[in-house]
Amino acid sequence: MPMGHTATTQAGSGGLTATEHRLANGLRVILSEDHLTPVAAVCLWYDVGSRHEVKGRTGLAHLFEHLMFQGSAQVHGNGHFELVQGAGGSLNGTTSFERTNYFETMPAHQLELALWLEADRMGSLLTALDDESMENQRDVVKNERRQRYDNVPYGTAFEKLTALMYPEGHPYHHTPIGSMADLDAATLEDARAFFRTYYAPNNAVLSVVGDIDPEATLAWVEKYFGSIPSHDGKQPPRDGSLPDVIGGELRELIEEEVPARALMAAYRLPSDGTREADAADLALTVLGGGESSRLHNRLVRRDQTAVAAGFGMLRLAGAPSLGWLDVKTSGGVEIPEIEAAVDEELARFAAEGPTAEEMERAQAQLEREWLDRLGTVAGRADELCRYAVLFGDPQLALTAVGRVLEVTAEEVQAVAKARLRPDNRGVLVYEPLAAAESDLAEPTDAAHADVVQEVQQDQQEGADQ
Repeated sequence: MPMGHTATTQAGSGGLTATEHRLANGLRVILSEDHLTPVAAVCLWYDVGSRHEVKGRTGLAHLFEHLMFQGSAQVHGNGHFELVQGAGGSLNGTTSFERTNYFETMPAHQLELALWLEADRMGSLLTALDDESMENQRDVVKNERRQRYDNVPYGTAFEKLTALMYPEGHPYHHTPIGSMADLDAATLEDARAFFRTYYAPNNAVLSVVGDIDPEATLAWVEKYFGSIPSHDGKQPPRDGSLPDVIGGELRELIEEEVPARALMAAYRLPSDGTREADAADLALTVLGGGESSRLHNRLVRRDQTAVAAGFGMLRLAGAPSLGWLDVKTSGGVEIPEIEAAVDEELARFAAEGPTAEEMERAQAQLEREWLDRLGTVAGRADELCRYAVLFGDPQLALTAVGRVLEVTAEEVQAVAKARLRPDNRGVLVYEPLAAAESDLAEPTDAAHADVVQEVQQDQQEGADQ
């Protein structure tokens, strides 16, 4: 291989392996062979998300994700989609607080095409970026905001709770979707400067997983990515640390046309990548992860005061993670009744901790979710990039479940006692408008969505072109 190439190999759990390489321009490359099926996944993570944005330009990272599908030097217009789908592949891109990613899953013999496409837009997008594509995608993103946030029941809950939990000026105070005013204010030069700063090979990790020949794959990567220059103008993200406990409840009452009263809350939890975060994830799984959880059994089955009750975790590496509680009431049940029951269950859990059966079930549930992610070439490629970008070591993706299985019931109880307290949360109370009181009934199926899926979808804005 050319100069500047280094590699390390470590065995992962369950027979999974990954090798890491680095090009002379700083691009990190991770390869993982899997010859079970004749497909290959390409995943490219750029170390940029909404936490890197500045006041007045929120939503720029997500807007730029869309612009990356608008053509480059060799691929015009919608050509990226046309070429991948015409070759039998699938693709998309998403933006979160902490990264922007792009991914394709291809028939194995079309891998070179996917690598060429990603390299072409990394190296030459500015050639095609103009006012027309800027205006086109600005309108697309604004319409996405209307459809997913502004014009659906409970649509702005994630945005409101995020603003409550992270104070003004904090890098996580705003969500990746951005505000309408900031989207309107973004200029073509803003987008060009954003690309020059963040879309450089030394700010990216490329993973390729599946039915691949590592030597040929590395040759293609060097051929297409190796000549792209690095860029050193990126500033480190602002400090996202906060005290472990807020010190007082934050609360907001919202009166909107919603199908049912709702109690939503966010609790400040340990940052991702720590043993305490794994313990918190297990605590929330016992309390609100599915139909066997304590909150579902109490509120939905026993008391029948709610039609849905979930408690999930939004893991964040650069700031405190969040535990997201979402309860939709049944009929005319009042919020104080729901809140009292929730607080009673959390206090009992903090005092007693999980049972042995609950620990076994929760750990099995998180293990299954981990296996689901690593069980597909696309999921494994994404996880390898995640651990490389956020924690510096892709090998951690292959051993993550082992760390969860090592957590003890005492650690789970301790994090619940320390963090799942009324003085460590932000609360949204949804009350239907007076005109809609007579229609108060069961929420729609959309409103029943599991809280974990809602949070993951809302914090990860996708191109979905």
